[in-house]
Amino acid sequence: MASAPPDPSPATSGIRFTPGGPRRGLEFSTRKISHGAARIKLGLASELRMGNLDSKRDWGYAGDYVEVMWLMLQQVEPDDYVVATGATHSVREFCELAFDRVGLDWEKYVVVDEKFFRPAEVDLLVGDSSKARRVLGWEPRTSFEGLVHLMVDADVAGQAQHPLTEDVLHDLGGAALDRVGAGPQNDSGRGAIHAR
Repeated sequence: MASAPPDPSPATSGIRFTPGGPRRGLEFSTRKISHGAARIKLGLASELRMGNLDSKRDWGYAGDYVEVMWLMLQQVEPDDYVVATGATHSVREFCELAFDRVGLDWEKYVVVDEKFFRPAEVDLLVGDSSKARRVLGWEPRTSFEGLVHLMVDADVAGQAQHPLTEDVLHDLGGAALDRVGAGPQNDSGRGAIHAR
């Protein structure tokens, strides 16, 4: 006679709001912006096409989120946590800070293109990480401005060492890069990269 399967182990679960950082894929709006600002600063592109600049997201630094994930796993009892900064910023703010970091006026380079608007846009996403803060003693260490600067600095350094031409970008991503724009405003990552 077969024995009953063991009871499933309880698990810790984390609901993570939008992480950002220099390793984020180019298909995500934050990286699209930092990469675009770097390319424009270095003369590798002339514009950055984006969708809805007024969408607001709760962006935090991926490194801070890894720290809180580690803290979750150190707990004796499993539990569920929300990982977020609790603060929202618009895509417009991200553009302003990114281009300011490289000494450029974002309004001269960012082009709003309706083809990158989403048909069903969520205008505001924000998380409440009060439980993670209270139980785990966690606080995000990287500010929004710090996150933007970190990403732009990494992209400027990377593009200065190994500039990607439009041909190389399309060889690497093909049709995927053509789609990068259908919703950059919510960091789900579809915004066009137009190198000139």
